[in-house]
Amino acid sequence: MKIGTQDCQDLERALSLEWLEQNGRGGFASGTVAGAHTRRYHALLLIARKPPSERFVLVNHLEEWLAIDGQVVPLSTNLYPGAVHPAGYEHCVEFSTDPWPIWTFVCNGMRLQREILLIQGRDLVIVRWTLLGRKKQRAVLRVRPKLTARDYHGTHHENGSLSTEASIGDGLVAWQLYPDVPPVRAVHSGRYRHESEWYRSLQFPVERERGLNSEEDWWSPGEFTFELESGSPQTMVLTSEAIDRLDVGALVQGEKVRRDTVRQAASADDALAGELRRAAECYLSERRNRQTVIAGYPWFTDWGRDTFISLPGLCLVTDRHDVAWQVIESFAAHVSEGMVPNRFPDVGEQPEYNTIDASLWFIHAIDRYLQASQDEVRVRQTAWPAVKQILDGYRHGTRYGIRMDEDGLITGGVPGAQLTWMDAKVGDWVVTPRHGKPVEIQALWVRALEVGETLARRYGEADYAARCRADRLHAIVLFRNRFWYEQGGYLYDVIDGPEGDDASLRPNQLYAISLVEELVPRDRAQQILCIVEEQLLTPVGLRTLSPRDPRYRPRYEGGVVERDGAYHQGTVWPFLLGPFVTAWVKIFGESAAVRKTARGFLSGLEAHLHEACLGQVSEVFDAEAPHRPRGCFAQAWSIAEPLRALVEDLGIQAKAENVTVKQILAHQCKETVPPSTQQKKGKSVQRGRGKDAMLTA
Repeated sequence: MKIGTQDCQDLERALSLEWLEQNGRGGFASGTVAGAHTRRYHALLLIARKPPSERFVLVNHLEEWLAIDGQVVPLSTNLYPGAVHPAGYEHCVEFSTDPWPIWTFVCNGMRLQREILLIQGRDLVIVRWTLLGRKKQRAVLRVRPKLTARDYHGTHHENGSLSTEASIGDGLVAWQLYPDVPPVRAVHSGRYRHESEWYRSLQFPVERERGLNSEEDWWSPGEFTFELESGSPQTMVLTSEAIDRLDVGALVQGEKVRRDTVRQAASADDALAGELRRAAECYLSERRNRQTVIAGYPWFTDWGRDTFISLPGLCLVTDRHDVAWQVIESFAAHVSEGMVPNRFPDVGEQPEYNTIDASLWFIHAIDRYLQASQDEVRVRQTAWPAVKQILDGYRHGTRYGIRMDEDGLITGGVPGAQLTWMDAKVGDWVVTPRHGKPVEIQALWVRALEVGETLARRYGEADYAARCRADRLHAIVLFRNRFWYEQGGYLYDVIDGPEGDDASLRPNQLYAISLVEELVPRDRAQQILCIVEEQLLTPVGLRTLSPRDPRYRPRYEGGVVERDGAYHQGTVWPFLLGPFVTAWVKIFGESAAVRKTARGFLSGLEAHLHEACLGQVSEVFDAEAPHRPRGCFAQAWSIAEPLRALVEDLGIQAKAENVTVKQILAHQCKETVPPSTQQKKGKSVQRGRGKDAMLTA
């Protein structure tokens, strides 16, 4: 994606456009096209010490000046109280994301290119500057790195504990800001002069909009000087790895080949499908010796619910079957009391089991994986025992009052707990508790029992299959009798709650159509879809509550309380387009006309790929036009579910045979000297995270 001169030099526009690089280890780099940071999460070198968690911002930014014939031109941009300084964006004429973030500046007739890229599987970032053009030209580039070495949820301020010392060698400089935080090493092709300075009161306007701490101080250790000549790039590699030397050219070339391979694998007849396929790779990350799914950037790690809703779109329709199995295996190892974890914490070892649906999505994903891979041996040995643990755990009862009620439906909920995907909570206030029997949980339960019956018969366990079948038929009958809301012409959102049955018009009922055949008769399903289309559908996703409801909130904005109060009370979620399209095609048929209509429901995402985080889909949007993107600027299920629907329901295929993950990784270039895997553990200074980062999106 390319951004032209007009947008690059429009500060408001350039600040609204973000870019993302990730390294497959939970680390990432991100920022704005303008170059200034607008979030505390924007950084150049952000690593996960325990992938994909324990993330630290080590290097925040680079301040750059180009000296030409005695005149100094700034390339970087920063935001200070009431001031923009320097204003390097004024010299930017083009920005591109292909194959990684690239800026082109024009300074006194010279064209300078800056590139930023992360290497897959490595905790390092490469920055490269090149004078363009055939004419021989020379200039001097001065660069000052800005460091904080802090927890990525926090902010950093000037203090006397920071070590201002540097270890300086030939082409290598290292700084250890705090004893319990990973060091920063710079491998460079220039000269370094150590001269410590503080840059104070950097402003993060997006954090201010979110009602959070929006000011930070950066420490700069010294200045690098590079002699630029046309066509000869100068480089700086910033890393936390213990390295002596690097073949930077080989690293760059290897990463270029790898990305070309990914792009080739993502090629599709439908432009949106191709872009979503390319974006899908960003969410796959290491966890110990297996793969996991990052729920969203910049502040989420791996969450159970998000992982298994996303798995078909990220891994199965993209033929990443090996990755899908590693994810399934990772969570299967942590089944406890019939539940898979909802979240692995940023710090610590104990997973959190506070969801009613993640375990049922896990079972659905196992069935989808088996259909796609035909991997009978591993499913029987590892996944099938986990499936039985979950089914039996829900039958007998588990945490938070989750159990199969006497009527065969699943109930759950205790005061102060939020168990479904509508999980906003501020302090003791659970915004949408949905205690009782939520509609999508019943659809997932019936689906899980179907999977249990199928696998039990396949593996010769006739009695268990019969029990699953009996429970399933019982649940279907009760569902049909209880969930139809005649007055509204759609399904109740929750029944048997503390205050009775909840007739809120929400999108959760779509799963009763998309996941299971027998729960909703076709005539009623058609009626539901028409009502959902009329009241909930927007160009970028589905509203979480009807605008006719008095609790409806049209904007996701303000501080923590205001935003969480709107999170599921109207705010639009693009991932819900997946089940909506699936249900639409299932109920109205697979004719060309129906598919064309269904494809139109996704068209708003095509325009969105060129705003906010370029090439990605945001977590949420305002419920009313212009549907401003909010929350995480890149969300896994926002990519995965539309992509799954495009492939499975609308028949979009890759143009050529997909390249496997093994083939992609085969192009990964290895450095000359392997990095040390030994890193000292510790805590960052001024974590300052509190609750707001996880409670808000």
